[in-house]
Amino acid sequence: MLSKSLIAIMCFMFVLGTSTKAQDFEYIGAAKCKPCHNAAPKGKQYDKWASGPHANAMKSLSNEKSMAYAKANGIADPTKEKSCLKCHSTFHAINPDLNMSLKEDEGVSCESCHGPGSKYKSPAIMKDLAKSKANGLIVPDKALCVTCHNPENPFHKPFDFAAYSAKIAHPNPSK
Repeated sequence: MLSKSLIAIMCFMFVLGTSTKAQDFEYIGAAKCKPCHNAAPKGKQYDKWASGPHANAMKSLSNEKSMAYAKANGIADPTKEKSCLKCHSTFHAINPDLNMSLKEDEGVSCESCHGPGSKYKSPAIMKDLAKSKANGLIVPDKALCVTCHNPENPFHKPFDFAAYSAKIAHPNPSK
């Protein structure tokens, strides 16, 4: 009997420890990424994101095509519709308890693709990929992208990960 109780307690502690660690990673928002990721020697990654489709995803919900789709499908306002917001705004896709300073109008923020930045944002950690990953950094892959770029999306087109990721690439030329 004691061994079953001990096993149950150990399992509970493992689950608790795992969920507590996962909750340590909080969303800081693109403005916190900008100071280090907008220098010319590092490729001006922030500017590339800011001028691209992900940063402007919230704005796209107000365009003529989105409004026509909404009207035809009984959606009063796509900028307030949960099924639209989950992919057009990182702010609406995350657990609100983990939001430090992410803003709704960021659209698909840096952290949608790269994970919550609270623990890996420091230059000392960012210089080491393994440390960055251990502190929440995600290296995006096709599986991550297709959480939104899929047939559930009413404007879905066949998704070619290599082609689309090349369009939004923002490499750091100093590495």
